[in-house]
This record gives sequence, C-alpha cells and structure tokens, in this order.
Amino acid sequence: MFTDDQLHRYSRHIILKGFGPRAQKKLLDSSVLVIGAGGLGSPALLYLAAAGTGKIGIADYDTVEISNLQRQILYSQKDLNTLKAEASVFRLSEMNSDVQIYQHTERIDQSNILDIIKGYDFIIDGTDSQKMKFLINDACVLANKPFSHAGAIEFSGQIMTIVPHKSSCLRCIFSASENESLSCSQSGIIGAVVGVLGTLQALEAIKYLSGVGELLTDSFLSFQGDMARFHKFSVKRNPHCEICGDTPTITDLNTERYQLCK
Repeated sequence: MFTDDQLHRYSRHIILKGFGPRAQKKLLDSSVLVIGAGGLGSPALLYLAAAGTGKIGIADYDTVEISNLQRQILYSQKDLNTLKAEASVFRLSEMNSDVQIYQHTERIDQSNILDIIKGYDFIIDGTDSQKMKFLINDACVLANKPFSHAGAIEFSGQIMTIVPHKSSCLRCIFSASENESLSCSQSGIIGAVVGVLGTLQALEAIKYLSGVGELLTDSFLSFQGDMARFHKFSVKRNPHCEICGDTPTITDLNTERYQLCK
C-alpha cells in the first residue's frame, strides 16, 4: 500500500487513532483545486501538499508582488514578478514528490470554471472578491462539488464548508446584491489571520477526502483574531435558496449575472 518512504513521511497520520493507513490512502488518491494562491491559498496549499493529497490544482493568474509577502507564505523575494501558480508548483514539488501539481493560469470566470473544477474532488475558495465567491459557490453547487469558503479582513475572518444539496450554501446566508466588502488593500489584514483560516480550509479538505472528522457544514465559524475568539453559528439550508433550494431559479452560469468577475 505504501512505500517505505511514505510510511516514514506520513507516519504521524498512519499511527493516529481514528485516521490511520486507510484515511491516508484515500488522501493520496484524492484531488483538490485551490482557487486563489494568496493569503488563504498559501497555507492551504502547503498543508495539503505536506499531507500527501495526491493531486493539487492551483488556479491563479496573478504575479507575486512585494506587498504579498507579508501574508502569502508560499513565496519569497526571489519569486517577485513570477506567476503565483508557477512559483507554487515549484515550491510544492520540492516539498513532496508524491503529489501531482497542476497550474491553471487563465483567469477563471463563468465561461471556464465548470470545465476547470470537474477534474477535482474538493474545491477551496481562496479568493478575495465577493463576485468570485458567489461564482465559485454557484459553479460548485451546479457541478455538485464540495468546497470550502473562507474570507478575512483586518483582524477577523470566517469559514464554512458546503456539500451541495446536503448543507447550506453561501446564498442561503448572504445576498449577492449586498455591497462588495472592502478589500485587504483598502482595509488591511493581519497575515496570521489568513494563515489561521487557510489552514482550517486545508483541514476541512483533509477531513472530507479522508472521511475522518466532522465538517463545518451547516455551520459558520467566525474568528476574531484581535480577541482570540471563535464563534460557531448554525446555518441551515434555505429551502427557498435561489440555487440550492427546492425550486432553484439559478440553473446555469448566466453571463450577465457574473459580468463583474471578468
């Protein structure tokens, strides 16, 4: 089942009660796509690669800027002006040769997202745009792909996991008509805050893929870093939700609805 090197590499997983070799094998046979290799995506990618996730996709068309280095821990000064996806592939390949790593450097929008996500078992939303977050939510619900949503600003953030048609989705809680929230470039962000949230996203992916543990489904976990507080709220699926409800009104990725994602 495992090579000698793998037995040593993943020994802390294999000896872990409740996880063990079967869960590790599931992880090695699984795939995750991380959309956005920034503050959230960086820690998520590092822990997914270290854990032995068999196939990892990195979707990001942006380049590394010096202002990213305060929180995007995948990169160093030598990566400046390099595509984040390319720099990520190099770094993660050095970490773990068991993992197959693929890069998607095209800008993701409503015209290509369904084709990109179909090759993966679990999706992690590491973006920082409200429009993109709703696009990812809708695409994953339509494609029946489980995913982790997270967002962070200043000292705080939130996370939830969505298993389409079984748990609440983003539209069950939030309205897409709400004003776009401020970005990190406008309001600032403590780097360690996105580190906490991105690490939790990796944990959610590992739990789902291995079948071990309780997911953050039908739950909304908020984190206030300045006060070291976590709050977990119950959020049930809305039967009137416009995409995952009993009679959905969103049945495709209409171009007009997502025009600002371009």
